[in-house]
Amino acid sequence: MNSPRRLVAVQMDPLEQVDIKGDTTFALMLEAQRRGHELMVYNPSDLALEVGGTPNPGLLSAQVRPVQVQRVAGAHATFGPARAIDLDGADVILMRQDPPFDMAYITATFLLEHVHGASKRSASGQTLVVNNPTAVRNAPEKLLVTQFPQFMPPTLVTADRSAMEIFRKRHGDIIVKPLYGNGGAGVFRVRPDDGNWKALLELFAAHSREPLMLQRYEPAVTKGDKRIILVDGEPIGAINRVPQEGETRSNMHVGGVAEKATLTARDRAICAGIGPYLREHGLILTGIDVIGDWLTEINVTSPTGLQELDRFDGINSAALVWDAIERRLAAGASPKAA
Repeated sequence: MNSPRRLVAVQMDPLEQVDIKGDTTFALMLEAQRRGHELMVYNPSDLALEVGGTPNPGLLSAQVRPVQVQRVAGAHATFGPARAIDLDGADVILMRQDPPFDMAYITATFLLEHVHGASKRSASGQTLVVNNPTAVRNAPEKLLVTQFPQFMPPTLVTADRSAMEIFRKRHGDIIVKPLYGNGGAGVFRVRPDDGNWKALLELFAAHSREPLMLQRYEPAVTKGDKRIILVDGEPIGAINRVPQEGETRSNMHVGGVAEKATLTARDRAICAGIGPYLREHGLILTGIDVIGDWLTEINVTSPTGLQELDRFDGINSAALVWDAIERRLAAGASPKAA
């Protein structure tokens, strides 16, 4: 797809520290550069919102660094001098910092709303934030999935211990996880005879006032937790993440091994069921987690897996993402607020 040269600002954790063999943001940046787009990077802490005293409703700026990227380990990024820019001047902002989905993350979504769909110099007259910050804020990954209960295993979200006890007695073997965790951190399997149950709840309560998510344990997880990548609501492929022996969690952060996977009829039904919501709300790049026949999470903050998918399927998934972004820019359409 031929498109005009775009200014792309990437909001991310330090680029110097990424693993270029697996990092999805790096793959997106390589593809943007290949298409002739101009890249700049900044960290969330570089954002600055100035309001009041003028008719301008708010000016969001950032200290950005121009950058060129290459797939060379140890020399993958060459930076230009830092400078402050008005983010309304960007054609695309990629919101790609990693979770946790904490107050700093939420604050970044509020700040980015000051540029989302703002009038600017691009051909479309829009600044496109990917993913839509309003929708990201309104869609915590373990809560968004509850909008589609027909695809979920039995699940409980609560801070009430009596409700947890009833759920545990009903289902026996369960998974307990923090509502806003990521990367498999704090995920426990609790068997019916587990004597640590009450101590585990006390541990969670001591560290957070947030509710927990409990789900029926799905034995199919031993065969893998499938990550399906969707672009503008359409599945482009999947990888299977297999847990290590003796481990419940399949996240690659904790040693899960990625394998080639294909989409089943059930997978496609799940994608068809959630795809319209994702498109309507400007969630262009998402990753869903499926265990057996059941949808467990919808990842919208900083979905990963593009490079693994490319290696297994021989595709250029970053190009598919950029095709979707450029279609939105050409149409001049801002994603609908959630």
